[in-house]
Amino acid sequence: VRLVGGSRCSGRLEMLHNQTWMSVCDAAFDQQDAEVVCRELDCGAPVQVLGAAAFGKGDAQMWTQEIQCRGNESQIHFCPSSPSRENNCSYDSDVGL
Repeated sequence: VRLVGGSRCSGRLEMLHNQTWMSVCDAAFDQQDAEVVCRELDCGAPVQVLGAAAFGKGDAQMWTQEIQCRGNESQIHFCPSSPSRENNCSYDSDVGL
């Protein structure tokens, strides 16, 4: 997991999947998911979850799984996920933290 287009602890969220960096859709991304990402990156508590490509639009593939963290996981990859029910994921909806 990494944050792009900002600083070490803020930016557009990307996840590594099968050796490919992917932008994350903001459709179901919430505060609990953000807490896990910030913990994984050793960045403390998240200040705000941003959508609408607040840190610019990505050009990587789009991660369209809905991440469903409980908030206590050590890494985002340990969180359950399922196929997104949203069909409107685009680079205009990249998650930012």
